[in-house]
Amino acid sequence: MKIFHNKTELKKSIQALKKNQKSIGFVPTMGALHQGHASLIEQGLANDAIVVVSIFVNPTQFDNQEDLVKYPRTLDSDVALLKTISKDRILVYAPTVEDVYGKDVVSMTFKFDGLEHEMEGRFREGHFDGVGTILKRLFEIISPDRAYFGEKDYQQLMIVKKLVEKQNIPVEIIGCKIHRAKDGLAMSSRNVRLKPEYRTAAPFIYKTLKAAKEKFGTKSANKVTEWVESQFADQELLELEYFIIADAQTLKTVKRKHNKKIYRAFIAVYADDIRLIDNIALN
Repeated sequence: MKIFHNKTELKKSIQALKKNQKSIGFVPTMGALHQGHASLIEQGLANDAIVVVSIFVNPTQFDNQEDLVKYPRTLDSDVALLKTISKDRILVYAPTVEDVYGKDVVSMTFKFDGLEHEMEGRFREGHFDGVGTILKRLFEIISPDRAYFGEKDYQQLMIVKKLVEKQNIPVEIIGCKIHRAKDGLAMSSRNVRLKPEYRTAAPFIYKTLKAAKEKFGTKSANKVTEWVESQFADQELLELEYFIIADAQTLKTVKRKHNKKIYRAFIAVYADDIRLIDNIALN
């Protein structure tokens, strides 16, 4: 398995593959890989000859510097996991901050037609400017035919689609279903930091989402939201940051349901100091 720490060498390798008519898939990650990432990579390998996996903890998308410092960095075990998927069809790009950004580690400013102001954008100032900045740079370095993103970060998925549309980046963005543990908890690199008692409590998040989906069939969005908030009020180990029912396209919070629109429920919860997000399609 080839591991690149330098974008110039990676570009050379990708250009040689493209000359041989090899299609390139791309899965951007911040490392601490798990089976959720593996499912994205496997979908990429089903469509493309080669999949590039970036492993890079991007400093510009962290509004909380303590979270950046604590974010797990596990390159050796990440590579070991990738080798179990494919030893010859995966390229790893594990750059330094300087290789990606040079000496100017700052975000560009983007407008995503209002998507950036909803949910995560309300609670994590500058987050989506950081996401847009790193993905634009990675798309320019890798020039993939397709890129694969999990629906766990559904808002990010919608913003990436808007990014490539507005920046005229020639890449197809493919959303992939949420990969869950057997108890329902959405796979996340942050899960490894959960203390045992919080890991035991965390599946309550998805259990509540499923119940909210059922209630949404007969109750208003406001009533469902009030019910979810009441459920978390009784949880000692889980602190609800937000629960929002939103239009799946605009991400605007729903005030009144319409039969012809598609809705999703979004949630962010703190388990100790670990922030967990999830979402579910409602109709």
